[in-house]
Amino acid sequence: MRLASLFFVAWLGCFTDDTPKEKSKMKLVWSDEFDNSGAPSPANWDYDLGDGCHFSCGWGNNEKQFYTKEKENVRVEGGMLIIETKKKETEGSPYSSARLLTKGKAAWLYGKIEVKAKLPQGKGTWPAIWMLPENRKYGGWPASGEIDIMEHVGFDQNGVHGTVHTDAFNHTKNTQKGEKIIVSNVSSEFHIYSIEWSAEKIDFFVDDAKYFTFTKYSNDFKEWPFDQPFHLIMNIAVGGNWGGQQGIDETVWPQQMVVDYVRVYQ
Repeated sequence: MRLASLFFVAWLGCFTDDTPKEKSKMKLVWSDEFDNSGAPSPANWDYDLGDGCHFSCGWGNNEKQFYTKEKENVRVEGGMLIIETKKKETEGSPYSSARLLTKGKAAWLYGKIEVKAKLPQGKGTWPAIWMLPENRKYGGWPASGEIDIMEHVGFDQNGVHGTVHTDAFNHTKNTQKGEKIIVSNVSSEFHIYSIEWSAEKIDFFVDDAKYFTFTKYSNDFKEWPFDQPFHLIMNIAVGGNWGGQQGIDETVWPQQMVVDYVRVYQ
């Protein structure tokens, strides 16, 4: 989850000719329907914990949350995964939250990855559904790539971003590749955020409306490191270089990202 910028804005529903491939042609290879209750399935999910200071404080983006795996921050109830961010000082950070990932549990090379979710709102919220390489084939970030299936920042309510980062294309060089779609009710309704990833391109969708395609430029890993398995990450960050650009509204907490399901087809 890295700082994104706006290259193109589209309205949801304008792309009815660019729908995803028929699911009947693809096989469901992994899913979590969150039918249990309590903690998310340990067979599917692990956690990033802390404030990121073992990399760079604030997970490299000067974020204000401390990630836990406590029930108050992450749980399954009523058939939904709930990631909840609270204004609660935790280990020196002013907020607590959660960041789940499938690393070491499941990773995929190509396919359709989709997540049905309802997003938090309010200035300072920064939810993300994204992917990182399982083994960092080409080295550390950004050389081995990043796929941001969905990012949303609360000061730009209903603006959904899809972005990729590589050695050649990333926000530190202001060359990242991404686009934005306006979805009128991301915090009050569930939407399906997905990608279709092949050896030649990555298509980004909201509710089957395609709004961005990143096409393979060359065989150079600096432009296309997406020939290796990636795992999935879901989290809510607070503030940071992007999420906090217009400050943090101290009155909106707690906030939740509610996930109905995660499904992977190949």
